[in-house]
Amino acid sequence: MSEMRANRVAEQIKKELGDIISKKIKDPRIGFVTVTDAEVTGDLQQATVYITVLGGEPELQDTLAGLGKARGFIRSEIGKRIRLRKTPEITFEIDEAVERGNRIESLLNNLNDTNNT
Repeated sequence: MSEMRANRVAEQIKKELGDIISKKIKDPRIGFVTVTDAEVTGDLQQATVYITVLGGEPELQDTLAGLGKARGFIRSEIGKRIRLRKTPEITFEIDEAVERGNRIESLLNNLNDTNNT
């Protein structure tokens, strides 16, 4: 039961964070961010949010720094939008699944090209 609730809260956080980051945060360090996933612990105390950022490593580091600085504001906004006794502590991490998927696709395309020649 609590795992199902944690999943619902994670989905709600993911949805709200996309809106908050795109509309409320004005930090110039934060680039084009996509919230790809969110995981919440069973006790709803911790939330890990996975993001992807358009651009290279410098944009990635700047965005993480900007989101880290705005974490308190983001948490208060989440608290206003989602009714929970205690708003989870938010941690941002880079989602490497998209990059890994692109690399696998590239390798498969290269393999396919070598087989066709």
